[in-house]
Amino acid sequence: MPDHESGSPGFHDDDDQKLESLGYVPSFKREFSNLATISFAFSIMGLCSSVATTFNTPLLLGGPSSVTWCWILGATMCFTLGNSLPFLALAFPTCGGLYTASARLVPKRHRPIVGWVVGWLNILGQVAGLSSTEFGLSTMIWAAVVVAKDGNYEVTSGKVVGLFVGLLLFHGILNCLATRHLANFTKGFVFINLGTSVIIVIVLLATTERHEMHSASYVFGSEGVVNQTNGWNSGLAFLFGLLSVQWTDYDATAHISEEVKRAAYAAPAAIFIAVIGTGLLGWLLNIVLILCSGPLCVKPTVPRISLMIMALRMGKTGALFLWTFVCLTAFFVCQTALQACSRTVYAFSRDHGTSFTSSRFPDRGYFGYVSKLTHTPLRAIWLSTIFSILPGLLDFASPVAASAIFSLTAMALDISYIIPIALRRIYQHHPEVQFKPGPFYMGDGLLGWAVNINCIVWTLFVSVIFSLPTYLPVTKDTMNYASVITGGVVLLAMIWYFIDGRRHYHGPHANFQDGVTPTIIGIGEGDGEKASISSKDEGKEEGSLLSLNNHD
Repeated sequence: MPDHESGSPGFHDDDDQKLESLGYVPSFKREFSNLATISFAFSIMGLCSSVATTFNTPLLLGGPSSVTWCWILGATMCFTLGNSLPFLALAFPTCGGLYTASARLVPKRHRPIVGWVVGWLNILGQVAGLSSTEFGLSTMIWAAVVVAKDGNYEVTSGKVVGLFVGLLLFHGILNCLATRHLANFTKGFVFINLGTSVIIVIVLLATTERHEMHSASYVFGSEGVVNQTNGWNSGLAFLFGLLSVQWTDYDATAHISEEVKRAAYAAPAAIFIAVIGTGLLGWLLNIVLILCSGPLCVKPTVPRISLMIMALRMGKTGALFLWTFVCLTAFFVCQTALQACSRTVYAFSRDHGTSFTSSRFPDRGYFGYVSKLTHTPLRAIWLSTIFSILPGLLDFASPVAASAIFSLTAMALDISYIIPIALRRIYQHHPEVQFKPGPFYMGDGLLGWAVNINCIVWTLFVSVIFSLPTYLPVTKDTMNYASVITGGVVLLAMIWYFIDGRRHYHGPHANFQDGVTPTIIGIGEGDGEKASISSKDEGKEEGSLLSLNNHD
C-alpha cells in the first residue's frame, strides 16, 4: 500500500513541517486518507440531496428550462471558482482555509482588516450553509411522511423547525468523535452520494414510458420557460434557478487540511474532482427529473417536487426507499459542513477574532481549544451548532423568509471566496506578499488571469441575483433577507473591529504552546515566512495556546 494511504510518518512530517513553516503548531491528528478526503469533498457538495433540496426553486420560478440550463451554466462558472480556490487555500494549509490565505495575500498593514472581514463572511456563509442544509433535510423527511400518508398530513413550521433543531444537535454529538472515527465514517459517503444519484437516473428512465416523457423543447427549449414570479420578466425568473448550483461550499475541504495526509496534494485534487463530478452528474440528474416529471400544472402540496416525480414513476414504496438514501446524503452534507465550520471558528478564535465587544471580556482563545481526549475543537463545534439554529427560526416568520438562508449561503461564501482571488492578483508583485504556491497552481499566465477574472465577475453577478426577492410585490412575507443579513453582518463586524477588534486581533498569526520558545527566521524572504520551533517544556497541556503578536 502506498505511504500516503498507510499513514507513513514521512508524509505526516512533511505536512507538519509545512504547517510549522507558517508558524502553527499542529493541533489535529492527520487521519484523513485520499479516499476519505475525496469523499469529504463530494459529501459537502451533496449531489443528489442538493438537487432534491433546491429543485423547487428553479422549477417554480423560471420553469423546467431554468432547471436544466441554470445548473450547467452555474456548474461551468463554478468550475472556474473551484479551480481558483484550492490553489490559494492549500498554499497555506491550515484549518483557517481562505481566511488565513486572504490575510497573507496583502501587505502587513491590511492583514488584520482583511482577515477579519473574510473570516466573518466565511463563518456566516458556513453557518448559513449548515443551517440551510439541515433545514432542507428536515423538509425532505417531512415530505416522505406526506407521501407515505398519501398527502393526508399537515406539515407545520413547528414540526419542521423542531426536527431541524434535533438533527443539528445530533450532528453536534457526532462531530465530537475523535478524528479517526470521523475519517472512517466519511469514507463511505461518496459511494452512497454518487450511487444514489446514478440509481435514481436509471430507475426513472426505466419506469417512464417513452410517450410519457417530455419533449426536448420542454426540457431545453422555450416551451420549458415558465415565469411564475408574479411580476419579474422571464429572463430574471430564469436566472433565479442559479441558486440550485451556487448553493454549495467549495473550500470546506481546505478547512480540514490539518487533518489530511499529504494535504497540499490530496485536498486540492479532491476539490477539483468533486466539482467536475458534481457538475456533470448533477446536470444529468436534473435533465432526467424534468424529462420524467409528467404534468406539473400547479404547485404541489408535497414540500419536495423531486420526491413527487419519483413517486409518480416508481410508485410510493420504491420512491420512499430511494428517498431514504437521498436523505442520508443530506445527512452526510450536514456532518461534513459542521466539521468544516467548526474548524473555521476554531482558527478564528485562535487568532482572537471572536472576542466579545468589550476588551475586558475577550474569549482569550476559548473557542480555539482542542480537546485532549478527542483531538477535536469541541467548544467550536458546539458554538457552530448553536449559531446554526438561529437562521432556521426564520421559518416561523414565513417560508419565503426561511428560503433566504439558501441565498445567504451562496452570497456570503462566494464573496468570501473572491476576495482572496482578487487580492492575489492585486498584490502579486508587492514585496511584503510572499506567495509560494502548492504543487497545483494555474500560474500567472493568460489562462490563470482569465479563470480568476471570470469567477470574480460571475460571483458579483449572481450575488445581485440572489439579493432580489423572488416574488412580487415585495412584502414582509416575500422579502429576500439574504442581502440584509449579509450586509448587516459585514457592517456590524466592521463596527466591532474599529471599536474593539483592532486592539486584540492582528490577523492570522503563529500559535505556540505554553513554554515554547519560538524563533522566527527568514521573515519576508523569497521562500516565504519560515518558523522553527523549539520547546523547553513539551509536557504542557495540548489545548493551551499562546498567540504571539503579529509575526507577519
